Amino acid sequence: MNQTFDYRTLIDRIYPEGDPARGILLSHSHSVAQLACRINQEHRLGLDPEMVETAAMVHDIGIIRVNAPAIACFGDLPYIFHGIAGADILRAAGADEIYARVAERHTGAGLTPEEATEAGLPTNRSYMPESELEKLICYADCFYSKTHLERKKTPQQVRASIAKFGPNVSARFAELEKIFG
Repeated sequence: MNQTFDYRTLIDRIYPEGDPARGILLSHSHSVAQLACRINQEHRLGLDPEMVETAAMVHDIGIIRVNAPAIACFGDLPYIFHGIAGADILRAAGADEIYARVAERHTGAGLTPEEATEAGLPTNRSYMPESELEKLICYADCFYSKTHLERKKTPQQVRASIAKFGPNVSARFAELEKIFG
């Protein structure tokens, strides 16, 4: 396995030039990468900047397999499955497990086993970010929507958006905010 792999080639293979989903994925992921790299530097996290960029650029690679017309994705899976679909794509491509876990564990502020079961996700996986890299990408992702690519949410907007999913999710985001905010 290779901690630094050519994510561009993988994206090119899965998302053809001119595909609207490609533009959405690249724009969103680039915004997440910029924020994650800035936080890594400003907070002196010591994470390899190239790894942070790669993780951010592939965290949503699985959207192509979900049914989300608003972001030009017409797959068969419900949107909540985009993380595990991405992890599967990354594992099949020979990417390091580090990146597969980022994809699998970035949704919202992470998903508990109970939340994953409620959502119909397979129970044989972990959906909670554990490593610092997983937590960083999970946090940075909360600030950018794939339907409003041009804007970054404020911390208040993120907290309001997260609150819709209940107090446990809000508490998990607050923990990430303590580390990276």
